[in-house]
Amino acid sequence: MQHQWTRRDFMTKTALGMGAAALATNIKGFAATADSGKSYKTQLHKGFIVDSINAETMERLASIGVEGVEVQKWDVDVEEAREARKIAEAAGIKIHSVMRAWTNFNTESAEADVETVKRALRAAAAYGASSVLLVPCRIGNPGPAPWDFKVEYDPSTLMLKKVVDGDNAPYAEYIKLHNEATDASYRCMEPLIPVAAYEGVTIGLENVWNNLWCAPEFYAAFVKSFDNVWVKSYFDLGNHVKYAKTEDWLRALGKDAIVKLHIKDFLFDKEKGGGSFVSIGTGSVDWVSVRDVIEEIGYDGFVTNESGGYSDEQFVKIFDNFFAGRAVLEDV
Repeated sequence: MQHQWTRRDFMTKTALGMGAAALATNIKGFAATADSGKSYKTQLHKGFIVDSINAETMERLASIGVEGVEVQKWDVDVEEAREARKIAEAAGIKIHSVMRAWTNFNTESAEADVETVKRALRAAAAYGASSVLLVPCRIGNPGPAPWDFKVEYDPSTLMLKKVVDGDNAPYAEYIKLHNEATDASYRCMEPLIPVAAYEGVTIGLENVWNNLWCAPEFYAAFVKSFDNVWVKSYFDLGNHVKYAKTEDWLRALGKDAIVKLHIKDFLFDKEKGGGSFVSIGTGSVDWVSVRDVIEEIGYDGFVTNESGGYSDEQFVKIFDNFFAGRAVLEDV
């Protein structure tokens, strides 16, 4: 399967967009690690999710040490997004991403959803954001139990062949739906990549309990199969714990396939279908180990909170601890 759009195709069109994307690295407030006993070269930045942009919220977040926001209001005109950018930047906040979130590329609404993503990409450029978070498809069939997945797929097409050892007949429908979703994702991403390149905004594919690409190497292969700088993973550090350790997902993706990170925690419990999301620091994620693996793969960039259970000030302290390689709830 070949995908036509490459960086070379759009180099002349995206000089301005690349400049805007590069601005994402020119932000203040790098996390210090001197007091942790560890030394990290990678630089992580604190992000919060907001519904929309207003001066009061931006000033409050900036006052407690938040560096950037991911805005959920994607359905806006370019002019409105530009005004929002001015408000955020006046407070010292970077609008680093736009959350388009769920789409249904594997349904009859696919064509309409593609157009909404184009609108989100144009809004993101006007916001000054370097990414749009996109969940391309979902299927209702969960397939095997999370711990039973043994994925086998065609590396040239990413079509699933098997999902468990032994007899796969019980999962024939899952395999069929999964392959249809993968094909639909490729089909719908094709017209989006040139828009992303023109606007200088990376499409960050998120895999969020949509029953697709449920193994680290498989998900990484899907993201990397686009072979395009404008398509990467927006990876959530807590979303996939029921399938594999967070460290395994990070290593499979590597630095070049990750555009941004979300943070939440998950308590694995095999007796309860895999477990449930919990407040950061109370789940199964080994945050010190995860920070070390982020350093190992060389990811620099935003880590944006998508969790509850604490005040904004406490989340900032959790970020400080995590970035410095300390226990995340130390002194919180």
